[in-house]
Amino acid sequence: MAIRTIMPMGMTMGMIIPTGTAMAEDAPLADAGGVYRLMTWLTASFPVGAFSYSHGLEWGVEDGTIRTVDALVGWLDDLLSLGSGWNDAVLAAAAWRASAAGDWPALAAVADLAAALTPTAERRLETLSQGRAFAVAIAAAWPCAAVDRLRQGGADLAYPVAVGAVAAGHGLSLGATLLGYLHGFVGNLVSAALRLVPLGQTDGQRALARLEPLVRTTAGHAAATTLDDLGGAAWVADIASMNHETQYTRLFRS
Repeated sequence: MAIRTIMPMGMTMGMIIPTGTAMAEDAPLADAGGVYRLMTWLTASFPVGAFSYSHGLEWGVEDGTIRTVDALVGWLDDLLSLGSGWNDAVLAAAAWRASAAGDWPALAAVADLAAALTPTAERRLETLSQGRAFAVAIAAAWPCAAVDRLRQGGADLAYPVAVGAVAAGHGLSLGATLLGYLHGFVGNLVSAALRLVPLGQTDGQRALARLEPLVRTTAGHAAATTLDDLGGAAWVADIASMNHETQYTRLFRS
């Protein structure tokens, strides 16, 4: 690749820029504030306790189903295509639309539906605990009308509903919201697998790289859904969550 050797004013010798690369001040990020917020809210540093939940993955490791990168990717592929990952994205999209329209009764109905759809006690604990923690942290540091309405409702608050509603309340796009949510979803489960299988850090990156196309596709499809598109067939993952409730030795709460 050709290197531009003419130094713009203010640059020092030894600094090089690939041809065609603009300086940061010449090409500001579109919606940089929104990107920053999503990166903050949907990473491991945000205080929702995601690190303590495996979503039934711990049982999948215990019974020998998940021992390799291929098995892990296949498990997460099913969740995104046929299971909880897909349904979370549909619910997040519905919450985003209700919040964006200021339709608070509709948002409350989505929240009630999301809580009712959880298939196991531990999955319910996982999504409602994270949803409440997300709303508390947002209200303290990133307040908006949507999170105030969610907290005033006093109803059970599932995590994807909280994320979708708050993202709309901050003016973030639906596509970016769903992509960020699903990236966080698979990232947390890959992190759990690194501790459980165990897999190496490089294997974790391989898994995330292989899942990128499906995460993007799922986010795109979910953006065009309605609540009529809810449904799934990832029965093994649901049964794994049920079995986890009585697993003798556990590192995770779900």
